[in-house]
Amino acid sequence: MRQLIELQQQLVPDLLNTMRKRYAILHQVMLSDSIGRRTLATEMAMTERVLRAETDFLKEQGLLEIHSAGMRISEAGKELLEQLEPLYKSLFGLSSLEKELQDEFGLSRVVVVAGDSESSLQTKRELGRAACQVLRETVRQGDVVAVTGGTTIAQVANQLVLPASAKDVWFVPARGGLGESLDYQANTLASTMAKRTGGHYRLLHVPDFLGEEAYSSIMGEPNIREIVDVIRSSRIVVHGIGDAKVMARRRRLKETDVAAMTQDGALAEAFGYYFDRDGAVVHKMQTVGLRLEDIVNTEVVIGVAGGRSKADAIASIMRFGHNDVLITDEAAATSIVEMTRR
Repeated sequence: MRQLIELQQQLVPDLLNTMRKRYAILHQVMLSDSIGRRTLATEMAMTERVLRAETDFLKEQGLLEIHSAGMRISEAGKELLEQLEPLYKSLFGLSSLEKELQDEFGLSRVVVVAGDSESSLQTKRELGRAACQVLRETVRQGDVVAVTGGTTIAQVANQLVLPASAKDVWFVPARGGLGESLDYQANTLASTMAKRTGGHYRLLHVPDFLGEEAYSSIMGEPNIREIVDVIRSSRIVVHGIGDAKVMARRRRLKETDVAAMTQDGALAEAFGYYFDRDGAVVHKMQTVGLRLEDIVNTEVVIGVAGGRSKADAIASIMRFGHNDVLITDEAAATSIVEMTRR
């Protein structure tokens, strides 16, 4: 198929540009569920006149449905996108990025989606969709799935659908709450996943960061101890990746601690641990939930993160060496590959 397209491109030089543009339009409409032409034109950085010509063509092909409330992708359009995805990734270099990252970090699987999730909400949604697909293929009946918080994992929670065979799945928070927006806390996302899939969930109502005395007291509570034991028995962990400085300030660490971590080379945060460029832990917080030794022993660890500015952080966590799957975007993947080639 690729060879045929390359031959056709010699006769129709703009073939790939047209294909990429129409694929992107269909993909954007699918992620938006329903969208108006003006909004879509803005998101695609096209004039309404140019977009109208393309959407009219796609409608004639039976790939788009246009209603007074907006455009929706048809079932034929969804099927076409699914069939084209491997070819699209190959033609536009995403497959080679996936292979390089997989080899560099020894991962079982890497998924790279087009775009930059820092500047595009649609790309962030696509990160969530790709993570959902991996989770659907991985989860088994009776599994316990631990999830962290954050805006990227929220995209996973809001799109998750599991196969009918995945029954009695439990969703649990990987750790306590940050004390910020409830919408993005691990407790909320675990319950959202359970409700969307007909699964079960347990919540962990404790702060994310505790002093030694408070930690010992809370862990002595039988109910808390029981929930923590369930969390630490997870077969699958789905987690985001944060920039070390950003996450330290969100957790209101003392400036002296932030300065010390920075001096030690902290680049990334995950699970309350801070990692340097080589993936070594340089700082940890006393948290209730998953510990580093639990991550090491977890069967499937799925990291989901994107954005060019997070390239260093993502590479740091991958060098830690206990992720199995990385789902990222083109901007982050390109930056990471450029770093590893130096």
